[in-house]
Amino acid sequence: MKKQFAVIGLGRFGGSICRSLSEQGMEVLAIDTDEEKINIYSSVVTHAVVADGADEAALRSLGIRNFDHVIVAIGDNIQASILTTLILDELGVKHITVKAQNDYHERVLNKIGAHKVVHPERDMGVRIAHNIVSKNVLDYLELSKDYSIVELIVGDRMNNKTLVELNIRAKYGVNIMAIKRDGVINVSPYATEKILKGDILIVIGAVLDINKLEDALFDKD
Repeated sequence: MKKQFAVIGLGRFGGSICRSLSEQGMEVLAIDTDEEKINIYSSVVTHAVVADGADEAALRSLGIRNFDHVIVAIGDNIQASILTTLILDELGVKHITVKAQNDYHERVLNKIGAHKVVHPERDMGVRIAHNIVSKNVLDYLELSKDYSIVELIVGDRMNNKTLVELNIRAKYGVNIMAIKRDGVINVSPYATEKILKGDILIVIGAVLDINKLEDALFDKD
């Protein structure tokens, strides 16, 4: 069965979540107090409803507790975000993801029932910063303060060498999750797999260890 998602708040973040989930074939209920936004997304999602996420009766009438996952993407109204999260938790929603404005907001959300808190602007800033600083980094996903998944593009220094020759895990403490070549992803590659210039390595590990790997084996210029 398709999973059912509800997205409360149709700003840039909430709208992008709706589009992405719909493109993946999921059933999506979009909720916002702004009728104009609802009209925009009514053709994108399964259902779009004008309602207040902080109105418990409205959420009950929509059967919100039956959804697999509810995303609270309310913009600048921290009070509404907190109240909506509290109501969702009290209604017994199985999984609640909430957009936070700042660290204080995140601490409150964690205390009142959010299962996952995201900082889309901050996280995007981290990714952009890494792309600016290093030409090797194509993408950057922060798993925690200390651990990340990074896409690194192979240059001359690693060209035509096997994973066993490079001995990356033993030397640097990071794992090669996959190799991407010509749009094809090789997950859990064999140690005898040769790496070629232009390949993209998907690496997971501690940030400090990933930095050491990049300093040692990736082109600087």
